[in-house]
Amino acid sequence: MAPIGVQAIYHNDKELGSAEIAASLGIPYIHSTAATSSIEEVASANGSGHRWFQLYWPKDNELTKSLLSRAKENGYEVLVVTLDTWTLAWRPSDLDNGYVPFMKGVGTQNGFSDPVFQEKYRRTAGKEIEDDVVAASSAWNADLFSSQGDRHTWEDIAFLRNHWDGPIVLKGIQHVDDALMAVRSGVQGIVVSNHGGRQVDGAIASLEVLPEIVDAVGDKLAVLFDSGIRTGSDIVKALCLGAKAVLVGRPWVYGLGIAGKKGAQDVLLGLLADLDLTLGLAGLQGVQDCKRAVLRKVAYGGDVHSAY
Repeated sequence: MAPIGVQAIYHNDKELGSAEIAASLGIPYIHSTAATSSIEEVASANGSGHRWFQLYWPKDNELTKSLLSRAKENGYEVLVVTLDTWTLAWRPSDLDNGYVPFMKGVGTQNGFSDPVFQEKYRRTAGKEIEDDVVAASSAWNADLFSSQGDRHTWEDIAFLRNHWDGPIVLKGIQHVDDALMAVRSGVQGIVVSNHGGRQVDGAIASLEVLPEIVDAVGDKLAVLFDSGIRTGSDIVKALCLGAKAVLVGRPWVYGLGIAGKKGAQDVLLGLLADLDLTLGLAGLQGVQDCKRAVLRKVAYGGDVHSAY
């Protein structure tokens, strides 16, 4: 289950319901930094399930260390670092509606519950978070998403390795050169992703670059795939092109919005059934049979890019 922030805007079950059903289905749940439930609350809801923590990487090293420490103490197994959203993109529909829930303290729960952020805000603002939620939200978001000042570099990955003793996965890779840099940085995996098309208008589809990235990195790290998975055949295609696993986002969130955690569960059950049937109908005995030779790329007239 891909990291999805601000789930309370879809349903009151929010991240707690999503984490609960992930555990019941045996699917790893990735908890977003931009969540409406805290690291600790989601760990409790997920129980004995497999949970990963997605990091929007703060500029403040002490704050980063605190988030990582909380995740480790609460049984999160893998660190997923988002690279493509160090600042929020130009999103006209959000701007048209004046809709940025982060600025009203929605999706800031991991920050507001963090002792390092609490002390930092108390020291710099001279008041408590609850005294001025809007100002506290601005302070939290500035550390995560502001375009001001220096951002993290490849060399900073060493800091994460020093403060996280589990696998590290870099999310948002769309170029072979960056995939090779990830190998050199010593991480254990990458997620080929364009952030669901929400960051760069006109960015290439993740599936277009997946096979060449897989060929470039070989078995040096695990390649996962994200952005656009909607059906069982989508999963099969990504696996055949070399992905070890896929992340699914929007479909189960639609289910969450319609019927809470039960809706999200039904979507995932349907997707798993679709995957199973697709494998069988294609003559494949399991995901281990998903090889590139299974696929045929068919070019249609409408597929020709106008710039060619």
